[in-house]
Amino acid sequence: MRAEAQNNVEKIQKSLELLKQRLGWETAQHRLEEFDARMEDPNLWDDPANAQKLTKDRQALVTAMDTYSALKQEMEDSVELIELGEMEEDEEVVSDAEATLKSLVEKAAKKELEALLDGETDGNDAFLEIKSGAGGTEACDWANMLARMYVRWAEKRGFEVELQEETPGTEAGIKSATYQIKGQNAYGWLKSESGTHRLVRISPFGKGTRETSFAAVGAYPVIDDNIEIEVNPADIRIDTYRSSGAGGQHVNTTDSAVRITHHPTGIVVTSSEKSQHQNRDIAMKALKSRLYQLELDRRNAEVNALHEAKGDAGWGNQIRSYVLQPYQMVKDLRTNHETADTSGVLDGDLDPFMEATLAMQVSGKSRADARAED
Repeated sequence: MRAEAQNNVEKIQKSLELLKQRLGWETAQHRLEEFDARMEDPNLWDDPANAQKLTKDRQALVTAMDTYSALKQEMEDSVELIELGEMEEDEEVVSDAEATLKSLVEKAAKKELEALLDGETDGNDAFLEIKSGAGGTEACDWANMLARMYVRWAEKRGFEVELQEETPGTEAGIKSATYQIKGQNAYGWLKSESGTHRLVRISPFGKGTRETSFAAVGAYPVIDDNIEIEVNPADIRIDTYRSSGAGGQHVNTTDSAVRITHHPTGIVVTSSEKSQHQNRDIAMKALKSRLYQLELDRRNAEVNALHEAKGDAGWGNQIRSYVLQPYQMVKDLRTNHETADTSGVLDGDLDPFMEATLAMQVSGKSRADARAED
């Protein structure tokens, strides 16, 4: 086997070993059998919340087991083809198998990163908040572009997206929007997006000048029943009001919108998409999510500083720049990962940026630094 192919096999084996350790391969089959036994309980769905969690946990285990087995089998098949091709001096077979190994290195590395999403709430659904910042109408339009970008990203992953609240801009775009993103590891991936996003472009509103706009993104885990968050009723104010919006596919207008204000922290959450009872429940979950994230931030100040006051209106927490004029470039300021494919990024191709941030959090260095050492 040629040196490059052998090197790729070793990289894949390292990724497989990490996946195996994270999965606990030796006991995985036994745990799956336990899940299956519990799923057969005729009274399982008497407690829908517990049943849904059990189903979700089982599916996560099955997916992890299938991923490990498929990667391992594909590597072994490729190695076998290379050995067979070399024996028969069939260069085409060898080259095709080597190309498969090369692509498998990236696939295995990506699954390795996903396996590192093992924080207490990484596997949970997420609330995603987007707020326009400095830049007036331009910023509202930018916030709307970001909302579309994240919805497209979620849809490409097969996640379910629910709009919880939306406040339209005065002239265009949105002042704010809150989504609930439902899917395995939704929060684990989206947490890397919290911060300020900066856009530079020629104004589309008739000015013809180059404008800089800002929008803030915040991701928070949806808290399940396994995590206790106590909220003192004396610390909150609950208001109901008539929701107003631009209407359309995602925005309903109701008399049942709910706003909860948490006085000690100043956190305000709203929900305006369901009945008043449902809105109250959704808003309370969102508040608990924010309070949980706030506590994580206090314990892990070096990981993110969502609630620190930095500069004007908090825009000092800038994480990424999107430049459309005079050149095309999206660059993450934490990892230095960049691309000239701005249209792809704005259409939801965010995985490389999220992966680079996760890799940096795990290794303590950016992907660019890691590659420079290879």
